[in-house]
Amino acid sequence: MRGARFTVGTPQEKRLFTRRPEGFLLTVTPARVSAALAAACALVLGAALPSTAISSYNAAPAPERTEVGALVATWDNDDNPATPDRVDWVCSGTMIDADTFLTAAHCTTDWPENVRFHVSLDQDVEGALERAAERHPGDPAAVAREVAVEGIAHNHPKYPGPASDTYDISVIELPAAQVAARWSFTPATLPEAGALGAPGPRGLKDTSFVVAGYGTQEARRGPGGHTHPGGGVRMKAPVSYDALNPAWVRLAMTAPQGNGGACYGDSGGPNFALLDGRLTLVGTTITGDSPCYATNVAYRLDSDGARAFLAPFVTLP
Repeated sequence: MRGARFTVGTPQEKRLFTRRPEGFLLTVTPARVSAALAAACALVLGAALPSTAISSYNAAPAPERTEVGALVATWDNDDNPATPDRVDWVCSGTMIDADTFLTAAHCTTDWPENVRFHVSLDQDVEGALERAAERHPGDPAAVAREVAVEGIAHNHPKYPGPASDTYDISVIELPAAQVAARWSFTPATLPEAGALGAPGPRGLKDTSFVVAGYGTQEARRGPGGHTHPGGGVRMKAPVSYDALNPAWVRLAMTAPQGNGGACYGDSGGPNFALLDGRLTLVGTTITGDSPCYATNVAYRLDSDGARAFLAPFVTLP
């Protein structure tokens, strides 16, 4: 882990148990976090543990999922807002065309006014940030430029909506030429309208689902309470169908059934389903149980609300 100081997440994050890495907003500083400080944080990264993501069970690295990326932010909270003093990856997401990165609105709201968003498609964004920080000490903007491409965030105008549909969806519009010059990827396939409703519950039970992202592992008990180790490396894990609501698909993360799962930092990341033989991006990770053991709740991309939001940015099937 980079030399860093943890800050707490927003009250909204705590209330919803959103899978943005609350408490993981890092400051590039010369000092490293002490074990005592890390243990004192409510939800923190385990500095001495391997830098893995998603769950630690039934999960694997995902270097082939080159369309899946990390949202990187730079921002400032001192008396000189003209220059950023913080940089870190903060969420996950997916390229859905040559210049559009899909993520969650709770990842791109509730920031200082001077926040700037970037996207990296590196497999190990945590390692890339560490190496860039060594080359550009005290210069978060230079770190971000080395690791990621800057873009402009567009949040759903109705976010945050009611629990039935929070409109928790956002895109980052990027300069396509800069993205193509740095990474090779095939954009994710979006679903047709109502695609998840068509198979019915029995059909969805037989459908293969995969979640991917850069987030942390499930809760670990240790001195000082629970921690969520890892994060910053693109991983994937199988999940299985649990329930369907108009705006949400709920996916089981239970280990005995062979599932893995998502956790903090996987917000905005993809939930794929194998529909008609094609891996399709059907939802984005939003929330779930706080220890990250049971359920991943994803925002449906086949819903009318999601499609209406995405229509100005991408060509929909």
